[in-house]
Amino acid sequence: MGQRLPGRGTTTEAVRRAIQDSQESLRALSRRHGVNQKTIAKWCKRSSAADLPTGPEDRRSTSLSIEDEALVAAFRRHTRCYRRQLPL
Repeated sequence: MGQRLPGRGTTTEAVRRAIQDSQESLRALSRRHGVNQKTIAKWCKRSSAADLPTGPEDRRSTSLSIEDEALVAAFRRHTRCYRRQLPL
């Protein structure tokens, strides 16, 4: 079974490794794999072929204070209200 690509993903881990191991130009690799030259350059610079997570490292609510967010989380744990979570 092959690797599942994320929503807009165009390269698998095997393709990324091939890009990193190749000595061809960015243009040639771009044509071969059907991706933008910037994508090729990005994967050539990285030391790993693993896909990095996107988004903020520290997920926080934009409308609640840290104390209010902790209070909501404690209430949800206490009432076991996991299925229908209210937006933070």
